[in-house]
Amino acid sequence: MTKRGLTMGTIAAALLLGGCASMRDAPVAGSADPAVTTSHGTLRGTAQGDLNVFRGIPYAAPPVDDLRWAPPQPAAHWGGVRDASTFGPACIQPPVPPTSLYNDPPESSSEDCLNLNVWVPRDAEGAPVIVWIHGGSLRIGASSLPMYDGANYAQRGIVFVSINYRLGPLGWLAHKELSAESEAGISGNYGLLDQIAALQWVRENAAAFGGDPGNVTIMGESAGALSTTYLMVSPKARGLFDKAIIQSTNVRSFPELSEAANGMPSGEQIGADLLEKLGVADIEAARAMDAQQITIRATLAGFAPQGTIDGKVLPDQLNDVFDRGDQARVPVIVGYNAHEYRPVGGLGLRMPATPGQYEAMIQNTYGALTSDFLRIYPHEGGDDALLDATGDIIFGWSGERIAQSQDALGLPSYFYVFDHCYPSARARDLCAFHASELPFTFGNLAAKSLTEVWPVPDGAYDRAVSDAMLDYWTSFAASGRPHAARLPAWQPYGSAEHYVRFADKPLPGRNYKPGMFELHETFAAQQRAAGRSWGMPVGLNVAPPSDDT
Repeated sequence: MTKRGLTMGTIAAALLLGGCASMRDAPVAGSADPAVTTSHGTLRGTAQGDLNVFRGIPYAAPPVDDLRWAPPQPAAHWGGVRDASTFGPACIQPPVPPTSLYNDPPESSSEDCLNLNVWVPRDAEGAPVIVWIHGGSLRIGASSLPMYDGANYAQRGIVFVSINYRLGPLGWLAHKELSAESEAGISGNYGLLDQIAALQWVRENAAAFGGDPGNVTIMGESAGALSTTYLMVSPKARGLFDKAIIQSTNVRSFPELSEAANGMPSGEQIGADLLEKLGVADIEAARAMDAQQITIRATLAGFAPQGTIDGKVLPDQLNDVFDRGDQARVPVIVGYNAHEYRPVGGLGLRMPATPGQYEAMIQNTYGALTSDFLRIYPHEGGDDALLDATGDIIFGWSGERIAQSQDALGLPSYFYVFDHCYPSARARDLCAFHASELPFTFGNLAAKSLTEVWPVPDGAYDRAVSDAMLDYWTSFAASGRPHAARLPAWQPYGSAEHYVRFADKPLPGRNYKPGMFELHETFAAQQRAAGRSWGMPVGLNVAPPSDDT
């Protein structure tokens, strides 16, 4: 079997051989627009006030034809000056219902999508760098979405980079044939390898834009936070970043490459099942399919893009890596939103009519932990109690686990809870829903930055909350310590379990939601010991008993 793709070390070497950049922010002859010379050629960007912006920069070769389902390869060099005034296409993705809060389709998409964007202060020199990894369940999203405009970071002295990476089956399919093609004997995780290639590009080229390649912070939300967590455990990403900002991540169990484990089929089996559902005989035939069609059909077939534990890119289950202390030794800001599952319709969860029915429902799954569960999520909390339990199981436990793990290594870790609400969100019962912190962490609060159905921030405290988060985030990227003038000191998590709750202003506290972490940590361990998956809601939507027990 022929071997496709290069090792990540080879990619790094190829990038280095491209040569260092030598020209920064100088206007192209006959043009007022800024230019920069990167390891692959000269770019002409756009002046935006006191910032320079470069868009649609290729960081890897188009992953098409034989490079579909192969590690990313080095981008081609170009002669002359390449226009970098417009965003590149997003990666192929399925359509999202127009009623979705997250429906913000990119202007264009293509399989040739491995590009990134850079916002930079005009006179930057040795500036901190933030690399943004967008969310979207590893299925949708793009670096070009208006919400992710990086101008407010650049105005605070940051070189801000946002990246695209392969999504859906094109980015996360494992399959036995693909493993046979690989020099390392692995498959899947192509979207993660894209992110690693982008970070290698940033290390090589940050100085050309006025950034410090030795001070890079990775930052992501939801699937981007999960990706950031993957990068923390991946040996392939070691040394490519210095800090991490993780907004609503998950450390659940993931499929092993070749073996069924933890109640899940192997990644290769999941891939084989998908091809069978698509009526495709083999990988060669799958490579011949239209990229948009395979993405849509895979989505309809129930394919859930996720990382695969392959022993190389993802060496082990995330919890095991953190428990051994083998993750990246970097400071972190990590947290989640107080009501992650508040979107309209929630998860279809309904509180049983009586406390007895509720207790029986929880007892069926949580056993001896039932009393702890009921104390934290009491019957009188109604449907909200079940929704918040779901958010805590997935995101709260995961975030606090990472904070504890970094603290155990003697590293600064800062835990937060986003709990800010505003009139338009409150009117729709959408206070602190999943991703609702994004307009605030980016400072992009206007309707033009959001989807048509997003509740636009309209409260008296919104800009102050946003400025506080931007100040904390950017100071952390600069120094590893979040601080803001005239705002409360943010203490590291530590033995006192410090956190900051972002309500109408930052509110420091200790031991957020007592017992929450311990409950879900114990339950996850029990699930694993029983050979089941962990880190996802279990037993919260079981039909209650018919009697009033």
